[in-house]
Amino acid sequence: MEEKKAKTRAVIFDMDGVIFDTEQLYISCCKAVAGKYNMGDDAKVEAVCHKCIGVTSTVTRQNLLDTYGEDFPLEDYFADSMKIFMERFGDGKHLIKPGVHELFAYLKQEGYRIALASSTKTATLSGELENAGLLQNFHVVVGGDQVSRSKPEPDIFLRAAELLEEKPEECFVIEDSYNGIRAAHAAGMHPIMVPDLLPPTEEMQEKAEVILDSLHDVVNYLSQQA
Repeated sequence: MEEKKAKTRAVIFDMDGVIFDTEQLYISCCKAVAGKYNMGDDAKVEAVCHKCIGVTSTVTRQNLLDTYGEDFPLEDYFADSMKIFMERFGDGKHLIKPGVHELFAYLKQEGYRIALASSTKTATLSGELENAGLLQNFHVVVGGDQVSRSKPEPDIFLRAAELLEEKPEECFVIEDSYNGIRAAHAAGMHPIMVPDLLPPTEEMQEKAEVILDSLHDVVNYLSQQA
């Protein structure tokens, strides 16, 4: 096992909740428009939002329709909640989580290959990373529109490894969501959980290689594996 870790020279990131501190902020915007769409109290809205963490837009849409009915006005709801998000948080530069820049500096110094694998569409991912001045850190960006199955299926991470030209067992994955850790584990990678909104469960303790408090701790952990 130690020999395998020593050869691991690729890191695959999720985006929301790992690189950007957006999950709770976006949920607050959903709550802000919930009354307009009769979505229930804050607890119900938050529960629905939690079901949508780490999945594609297709799964998110279905979760909303399953909860609120097939006639729920998805496009209006998404437009209103995103409008509030952009008004409040702008281009996202101030949403970068602590430790991101330090982690990228360490990975670059050590020669790691770096990918982003998020359920969001690829063009959106690249735009948000570019706006925040982070796009140049990634060798590969893989969005949910590049695979047919959403997390917790391993497809998106396997695609990232393929584009990085790395074996799955030679990739670390940094995730905050349950479905992300499940997907990384199913891909045969080394899942590192850095929790955001969702606390670690017994399942996460079993499937993650390690659970760390922050991205600063990821630097320390990776330095111990070399």
